Amino acid sequence: MRNLPVNLKRHLTALGVVLLLGNMATAEEVPEELLERLRSAEEGQAERISAEVKSYWSRSGSPAMDLLLKRGREAMSEGNFPLAIEHLTALTDHAPQFAEGYHARAEAYFRADLYGPALDDLERVLALNPQHYEAIFGLAVMVQEFGDLRRAADLYRRVLTIHPNHENANEALARLKREGIGREL
Repeated sequence: MRNLPVNLKRHLTALGVVLLLGNMATAEEVPEELLERLRSAEEGQAERISAEVKSYWSRSGSPAMDLLLKRGREAMSEGNFPLAIEHLTALTDHAPQFAEGYHARAEAYFRADLYGPALDDLERVLALNPQHYEAIFGLAVMVQEFGDLRRAADLYRRVLTIHPNHENANEALARLKREGIGREL
């Protein structure tokens, strides 16, 4: 973290505070029993349960906002990150309590190599929904790219406390452990 620009260090510190704050209300709140099923799911069931969780996260409560999310994701899948960011910014402007809008835009910013705005949006997602394991995973990936491997390992472990069968988090943590990072004493 020593070599990071000051503004990125500030964002990472703020995100750490958000992660420690615990659960806050969210518009797309997932029933606790579903999260518990995800935590205790066998590998074969976890993907289906995770899809259910993501379905809750994607419900804005407004067909117009859902359309903006869909259009943003479609533009992203086509590699048109400026258009994706445009759609997702309209979404976050009109639905500022909808965490998934910020999560999708964070991904678009990240894929467009705009790390500062991506971190801002991940901070907002986790303030609205601290259980958003995909946002925590995205933060872990960014932190790892910035070279803070221990913090990345901690974040991957946090993902795994919510979704123990998260394939990408398990693989990333295993790679870090092979490199001698992230081992618990």
